[in-house]
Amino acid sequence: MQKSDALDLEGGIFKSGNAEDIAQSLKRSSLASKRRRGTPYQSAMSMLNFYINRAGKNLPKSRRAVLEAAKGKLREAFGRPR
Repeated sequence: MQKSDALDLEGGIFKSGNAEDIAQSLKRSSLASKRRRGTPYQSAMSMLNFYINRAGKNLPKSRRAVLEAAKGKLREAFGRPR
């Protein structure tokens, strides 16, 4: 972990039931991180996609919907068009 380029995330952020909270937390973490390789937007979206992919089929539809909505909120937070 000491040599990892992964973001330092707030604890339990992916358990939040609010897409806006998830997106804002990822944005804060990616902007504050000195260990990322890409842009803050790329790093934040990458962490969100990584979590969704790792959860796989075990992720309930309601949780997946919140996380997918967080992608849209993250795009908005960084001023990126869809």
